[in-house]
Amino acid sequence: MKGHTTTHAENKTRLARIEGQVRAVGRMIDDGEYCIDIVTQVQAARSALQSVSKIILEKHLKHCVAAALEAHDEADIDQKLEEIMVVIKRMEK
Repeated sequence: MKGHTTTHAENKTRLARIEGQVRAVGRMIDDGEYCIDIVTQVQAARSALQSVSKIILEKHLKHCVAAALEAHDEADIDQKLEEIMVVIKRMEK
């Protein structure tokens, strides 16, 4: 697919980095690190996950939703818009 701003490999690399961050948080807890430092690392991992989520949502809008619009598939358009609204509401929490 042309036009992707990121590839699946790039997103997988981001997720692997986040996985490493989460493992590091576990080690920090095991090692009895300072609570505020642990919370800071948890927040960094959460922010990184949100960033990946936004990137994937953007790809979905630019490609999956755009394809439904180009095909003039009203049922598919409605379904995709409903899915997006649900995801956006979840992201707000």
